[in-house]
Amino acid sequence: MAESPRPVPAAASGPRGTPSIISANLHIVGNLKTEGEIQVDGVIDGDVTAQALTVGSHARIAGELVADDIVVHGQISGKISARQVRLAKTAKVVGDIVHEVLAIEAGAHIEGQLRRLDEEPRRKPEAVTKLPVAEKAAG
Repeated sequence: MAESPRPVPAAASGPRGTPSIISANLHIVGNLKTEGEIQVDGVIDGDVTAQALTVGSHARIAGELVADDIVVHGQISGKISARQVRLAKTAKVVGDIVHEVLAIEAGAHIEGQLRRLDEEPRRKPEAVTKLPVAEKAAG
C-alpha cells in the first residue's frame, strides 16, 4: 500500500514559509506577531513583528514594526526596527528607523531619525560599566 505524502511544516519549507497576506479590504486593530513573513496591503492599527514584512503601496500601518527584513511601499506611522530596511519611492514613513542596512529610493518620504542597529548596543555596555564604579564611590 502506497504511503500518502506528509504535509511539510511551513518552517521546513524555507526560512520564511508561505507569507500571510493582509488584503487591501482588511482593517486590523491589534498587534500581529509571526515567525514567518507578512505581506500587508490593508490597514493595521497596531504593532507588527515578523521575520519579513512587506508593506504594499496602498497599505497603512500605525504602530511599531520589528522584523529582520522590511520593505515599505506604503505609509508607516511608527518606529521601524529591522536588520534590513528598504524604502521604495512610494514609501511614506513618519517615525524613527533603527537599521543595519538601509536602502532609500528617490522619492521616498521620511520624517524621523535614522540610527544604525550596531550603535544601539554600544550605549548599553557603557551604562553597565558606569554603575559598579558609582557604587564603589558611594560605598
